[in-house]
Amino acid sequence: MTTPHPRDRVTRRAIGVWLAAVAVYVVAITGRTSFGVAGLDAMGRFDVDATRIAVFTSVQVGVYALAQIPVGLLIDRLGPRFMLVAGALVMASGQALLGFTESYPLAIGARVLIGAGDATAFLSALRLLPYWFPLKRTPLFTQLTASIGQVGQFLSAFPFMALLHAQGWTAAFVTLAAVGALVGIAAFVAVADSPDEAPAKGEGARMPVGKILTSVLRSPLCWEAFTIHGLGMFFAINFTLLWGIPLMVQGMGLTPAQGATVLTVFTLSTMIGGPLLAPLSARTGPNRDVAAAVIAAAHCAAWVWFFASGEPRGFAAILALVVVMGAATPVSNFGFDTVREKMPRNIVASGTGLGNMGGFTSCMLSAQLIGMILDSVAPAGNYTWGDFRVAWIAVFAIWGALLAGMFTARAFVKR
Repeated sequence: MTTPHPRDRVTRRAIGVWLAAVAVYVVAITGRTSFGVAGLDAMGRFDVDATRIAVFTSVQVGVYALAQIPVGLLIDRLGPRFMLVAGALVMASGQALLGFTESYPLAIGARVLIGAGDATAFLSALRLLPYWFPLKRTPLFTQLTASIGQVGQFLSAFPFMALLHAQGWTAAFVTLAAVGALVGIAAFVAVADSPDEAPAKGEGARMPVGKILTSVLRSPLCWEAFTIHGLGMFFAINFTLLWGIPLMVQGMGLTPAQGATVLTVFTLSTMIGGPLLAPLSARTGPNRDVAAAVIAAAHCAAWVWFFASGEPRGFAAILALVVVMGAATPVSNFGFDTVREKMPRNIVASGTGLGNMGGFTSCMLSAQLIGMILDSVAPAGNYTWGDFRVAWIAVFAIWGALLAGMFTARAFVKR
């Protein structure tokens, strides 16, 4: 009786490798979202206004987005294990620098490092899946990876925020750096690129970089994944990375503790929504883009309802909104399933990298536009509910552009 190949079934070793990679992703999400809960503290520490504080998020998200294709190329050539460990250590160095500095330019440099390190985690974890799991199981593990990663949002909303307020800025960020370094070392020990003797990185290393880039950039499948990721993700990125706490505390009059509760509810909703949406992606197949657009439209409609009120919404309303947002956000991963199924396996990380740029590129633009609009309507920094209503117009405009882009890419795919 022959022993089943590791990719024909889910093995204990595959689960162990995957969990080690997911641990790095959790730390990456914690670092990514930590500035969202520290935004008001950062305004005081670096003595900056909304436009300049938005630069922190725009720079980090911009570096993250621009690094996706280069990181994908490196993963295809060097392997996900190497990139997971290197990314974790780069993130840790950025968090340590951010913790010690009081210089605005140096802090921006720290966010560059954090964004560059963060860019390796999700792509590397996804790259492991087709080598360790049966292909029919990869949509589920894609959503589980994204869902479990949201534990990082909980860690930033409660333990990190508590440490920030109890021990101060330096202690909080240096602790985050230490945890990131330890998780990187654990990934070095526990992760393997492939269950086979031949390393997974060999396939991508045989293909010229120019040919990989041409294949990815000319693929409507990858651009469709880009727009799907933006439609599903960028409301949540704007809210969790920067503007959620200011909106709730200044715009709605909630307490920081209530804001942390809202972020936790969002995290739980996302963790539940991801695995529930995975079967939908598998069943809709070539029409999963339409399914993603319908769910994303319902999500957008919830935001329109939220800001339709001339008076600040209450705690119950924001809780209802983040439940919808958390349940809908995992559709951002639907495009990755198509890329993994249709693109050559030796360039799938590079193709996924382009797709993963969608939400973060759109967030980079909208986060900066929100800051500029807020400074325009309230130069003194005393933002009101009405100011946020005006600023969020930029978000809705970019969402509409992404929807148009998705159907344009779909038309090219159909051809």
